[in-house]
Amino acid sequence: MDIDRARTFLEIARLGSFLKAAERLNVSQTAVSARIRTLEEELGRPLFVRNRNGARLTAAGIEFERYARTFVQVWERARQSLALPEGKSGIVGIGAELSLWSPLLADWMAALKAEAPELAIHAHVGAPAKLVEDISSGALDIAILYAPQLAPGFVVERVLDDQLVQVAPGAAAPVGASSTEAIFVDWGPAFPLLHGQARFHAAAGTVVDFGPLGLAHLLGTGGRGYFRRSMVAPLIAEGRLAVVPESPAFPYPAYAVRAEEPEERREVAVALAILGKVLAIGR
Repeated sequence: MDIDRARTFLEIARLGSFLKAAERLNVSQTAVSARIRTLEEELGRPLFVRNRNGARLTAAGIEFERYARTFVQVWERARQSLALPEGKSGIVGIGAELSLWSPLLADWMAALKAEAPELAIHAHVGAPAKLVEDISSGALDIAILYAPQLAPGFVVERVLDDQLVQVAPGAAAPVGASSTEAIFVDWGPAFPLLHGQARFHAAAGTVVDFGPLGLAHLLGTGGRGYFRRSMVAPLIAEGRLAVVPESPAFPYPAYAVRAEEPEERREVAVALAILGKVLAIGR
């Protein structure tokens, strides 16, 4: 089976569209259709039902998906293993979404280097959808995500019980940080509903989609907003921030996501064990 055909098949299955898959792969829709047509001829079975709304997997396509994913993952691992630097016996790809890279991903990388020096580390920071795509393709082994939207073929484990808490400048905040306007951080699709239920109705003067940016703005100019407790805990301890009295806190757990495999690779097991130690230290 050709690797490009397998990747094209998985992109269509994930996106539900030949056109979107072509755009994602940066090839023409004609090329995408030709790859799938050849693949279906080789297998002797139709893999997709096409209609004006896109494409969905046939029963044969659903069965073939796990084989295609395994093939792509094995190919990617073989390619990476051949490029291992001297002194390394294995490789592990780890990642986290933007709001989790510091300190969690950085601490995880440091612990891996200290406790498993035989492993080469490939680290990624990115949007959740891209990280899941990298797991599916084999470019990544484990990613830490807040609200993973996944299809079958993935293992999801809750690893971090964080919270969103409303904070404002504390007693040790700079004099200039005196604003009281609301700062709304987009913490995902569920947060606006929770936000409304908490009667936090003040119109936000500032809206951002990246937690660290919103926090830097609050620290510089003042205001109030919801942020991850693990992110603001050191600032609360220093007196630069304070939890707004009587404001509700919302659960915001994080999950370790990896591809489902018949047998867990040693590198993945080691990385997960070390992640557990890092999280235990941070509790």
